[in-house]
Amino acid sequence: MSSVASVHSLWTVAHGAPGKIPAPHIEYAQLSPTLIVLGAAVLGIVLEAFVPRRHRYYSQLLLTVVALAAAFAAVIGLAAGGFGSAKAHIAAMGALAVDGPALFLQGTILLVSLVAVFTFAERRLDPAAHGKRVDSFAAQPAAVPGGAAEQAAVKAGFTTTEVFPIALFAVGGMLVFPAANDLLTLFIALEVFSLPLYILCALARRQRLLSQEAAVKYFLLGAFSSAFLLFGVALLYGYAGTVTYAGIAEVISDGAKQIDPALAGTMGNDALLLIGAALVLMGLLFKVGAVPFHMWTPDVYQGAPTPVTGFMAAATKVAAFGALLRLLYVVLPGMRWDWQPVMWGIAIITMLGGAIVAITQTDIKRLLAYSSIAHAGFILAGVIATSEEGISSVLFYLAAYSFVTLGAFAVVTLVRDAGGEATQLSKWAGLGRRSPLVAAVFAVFLLAFAGIPLTSGFAGKFAVFKAAAQSGAGWLVVVGVLSSAIAAFFYIRVIVLMFFHEPKADGPTVAVPSPLTTTAIAIGVAVTLVLGLAPQYFLDLAGQAGVFVR
Repeated sequence: MSSVASVHSLWTVAHGAPGKIPAPHIEYAQLSPTLIVLGAAVLGIVLEAFVPRRHRYYSQLLLTVVALAAAFAAVIGLAAGGFGSAKAHIAAMGALAVDGPALFLQGTILLVSLVAVFTFAERRLDPAAHGKRVDSFAAQPAAVPGGAAEQAAVKAGFTTTEVFPIALFAVGGMLVFPAANDLLTLFIALEVFSLPLYILCALARRQRLLSQEAAVKYFLLGAFSSAFLLFGVALLYGYAGTVTYAGIAEVISDGAKQIDPALAGTMGNDALLLIGAALVLMGLLFKVGAVPFHMWTPDVYQGAPTPVTGFMAAATKVAAFGALLRLLYVVLPGMRWDWQPVMWGIAIITMLGGAIVAITQTDIKRLLAYSSIAHAGFILAGVIATSEEGISSVLFYLAAYSFVTLGAFAVVTLVRDAGGEATQLSKWAGLGRRSPLVAAVFAVFLLAFAGIPLTSGFAGKFAVFKAAAQSGAGWLVVVGVLSSAIAAFFYIRVIVLMFFHEPKADGPTVAVPSPLTTTAIAIGVAVTLVLGLAPQYFLDLAGQAGVFVR
């Protein structure tokens, strides 16, 4: 039912029987993963207000870990209850889908976020300030960088424990984003997870001005992309007379059967459909980091605190690709011949652009940023397949890629010099001799990014390229393989730099992390190797989750 029709029916019922407006029917149990996370975020804000400062760090960390674990358990419970297959349906008055892809992506986001929180909580890498341990975040973010207020906050040993509830709000938005079943819910979810990320990007303890510049760039470009998406939503509503995915798809495939008199002048107008769909896709491709909507990625990845970069690079991609899949497969399958050629072009320039520009990078975080752009192109090859194999291959790739990314950025936090993290590539020379274990772990992640066999990266690339080839996109696969070869060059170059160059006398040291970061890196390595050596179970799991409810 269209939103206009539902509002009209509520009004007529209210008019006929005053005081008897029907209450909305919300399936709270099926929305429990999102409700747990958002409830914990609100509780975290309350803790921030009432718990003494010396107890906040441990209470916030405990609350965040318990909330994410409980939400993941709720996702497992829903999947075990058949909501990923036989019982898949549209919940919350048509606003959210509870189906296989939604549960798979939500589970991935929650696991990734749980591992990312360990890196947020790390307090052993920087030297203690005035006898108190410090983390990656500014002591008092509202203070002028280097000013008296900031120095006083550092001296007092303040820590920004608000990052935990802020991160939970971001996770809550990400959980809704791939499950959204109407365009307004999609937009609200986009804003709910974007605004906390803008804040998190500005909170770096070191290089405060670079961090704030990154946050401002991300905010301004994110606001533009949100505006494009919202304008696209308005045009699609004008075209179909509804914002629900099923309603728009029905108008595209069957034409407007019941034209609303108020919208009779525009409904079924193909110009509105084409422009509106293009604008919504632009908003989603911005979040994915596809060329030419990628300009924010290298600056934001470089300037944000590295734990935030890892969280953002992994979780945001999962959520954004989930929303993109649902839009193309549920709303716009009837326009496949219109959007497929455009997506072909975007996938090709994204794969080649990310791989070629990465070769020129001298900063490890910028290199990983351009690497993530290239990977967005590889994932788009699976999106373009327009088949169940395409969906399942994208789900598997996202799960594999997100843990490799988190692990890689966690390793970057360990390599440090007097100014904090040593992200200049030249400083990584000879790291394999200074710290063979850390260099070997980073090499595993780089080989996975390159798609070398026996790593999760190879299994993921093979799955998406196979799905694309079976759908007739053979030339796209050829470009993907060429881009992978180009990308392998700069990954191998870093490995050669670490193991086959002499370490510099004034080179960086490798900090000894707490069990939190060690656990995050260990999970990243384990997932990378398990998905590479024995991927079939997880490919089957993604295959079972690869059907959208309509």
